[in-house]
Amino acid sequence: METTRRHVHPRGKGTASGRRDQTAQWGRAWEVDWFSLFGVVSLLCFAPFIVFYFVMACDQYQCSVTQPLLELYRGETSLPTIWARSPSFSWAAVKIYGVWVSFQVFLYMCIPDVVHKFLPVYVGGVQDGARTPAGLINKYEINGLQCWLITHALWFANAHYFHWFSPTIIFDNWIPLMWCCNILGYTVATFAFIKAYLFPTNSEDCKFTGNVFYNYMMGIEFNPRIGKWFDFKLFFNGRPGIVAWTLINLSYMAKQQELYGHVTNSMILVNVLQAIYVVDFFWNEAWYLKTIDICHDHFGWYLGWGDCVWLPYLYTLQGLYLVYHPVQLSDPHALVVLLLGLVGYYIFRSTNHQKDVFRRTDGSCSIWGRKPAFIECSYRSADGGVHRSKLLTSGFWGVSRHFNYTGDLMGSLAYCAACGFAHILPYFYIVYMSILLVHRCVRDEHRCSSKYGRDWKRYTDAVPYRLIPGVF
Repeated sequence: METTRRHVHPRGKGTASGRRDQTAQWGRAWEVDWFSLFGVVSLLCFAPFIVFYFVMACDQYQCSVTQPLLELYRGETSLPTIWARSPSFSWAAVKIYGVWVSFQVFLYMCIPDVVHKFLPVYVGGVQDGARTPAGLINKYEINGLQCWLITHALWFANAHYFHWFSPTIIFDNWIPLMWCCNILGYTVATFAFIKAYLFPTNSEDCKFTGNVFYNYMMGIEFNPRIGKWFDFKLFFNGRPGIVAWTLINLSYMAKQQELYGHVTNSMILVNVLQAIYVVDFFWNEAWYLKTIDICHDHFGWYLGWGDCVWLPYLYTLQGLYLVYHPVQLSDPHALVVLLLGLVGYYIFRSTNHQKDVFRRTDGSCSIWGRKPAFIECSYRSADGGVHRSKLLTSGFWGVSRHFNYTGDLMGSLAYCAACGFAHILPYFYIVYMSILLVHRCVRDEHRCSSKYGRDWKRYTDAVPYRLIPGVF
């Protein structure tokens, strides 16, 4: 694997040990409390059921999330009956999904990025990741935007010229494909679990909690790889799930056109707003290497299964709902949704851009027309190296500690509001994202507190709010 070690040791023999004592240790906790264990076991048991329930509700109950429960309560149906009515595993879906994943592996591994050579403002090609808790810096081949462009170019070429398959192929095989996604998700998670014990990529970055359920779900290895470049985190976080996100929405749009003879403005809004988010992800894939998924999370079921199943099936619920309920929004309603989504995206992107510029220039930049304010801090990696960092307190990062999440939540609400207010199913996404991002705030800040120690307290004193100024 391509890695480098970069140590920054304190100056002067007389201050080394004292500085080490004051510097916090970085990395995930070694022990698991009973509350965390309960949450882990609950997610392992119920998350697959939640995905099945929402997809089944649309397939059998026109996206009503209450009707199946009411029929079960009244004795009008039974779990075996619901299960029997659901489309089963099919070899046609296996072929579709096998070709899809294999094609994404080929694009990821075999076609180095050339987009950055034509677009100088785009950061692609080989890039350094963030420092791991063990002090390693991994290298990554950033070619996600190129993979997305090639995939969608072929999709549109097929839809308009070649006609190899129907544009509705994803919707038409949606539930059989779900079984295939589950098989891959569990296979990847189990392989990563076993690999961590038998042949870890970097044993120094493995963390065993002593609890098999927690280890399986949250992962043991920090950056499991096969060979030099196939990084599990980058591949499964970025594709096949996120590349597929926009294709899934396009398939929903094609199905709506097929069923009703037209495409509603709500479907167009969902496609456009979510496509902006997806393209932004790949345009800033190098920046993504510095986010919590790569910098802090170990690779286990949470990322492996989540990226294969949870993301493509529950992040696209709005488009699925609109196939069954073709909502045509009034012009004022559509305008409000569009503005909410665009303003949310602006806050999300601008906040992240400020931090990215601040990091790349080591603070030698201008934010909102002024020299940025920051707090200098230090942390210690597991190899004993002491490193220095800066925490930005200017711009949006002076408004709240996670204002990028606030913009993300605004965009999430816009996706849901595009579906109108007749059903609650499309609004699962905003509920889920609120829980996820609030939990991330707490989880991220716990790790930062462990990493930076007293310096983190200075930072929270300077920026007291997490998400919404004056509220939380």
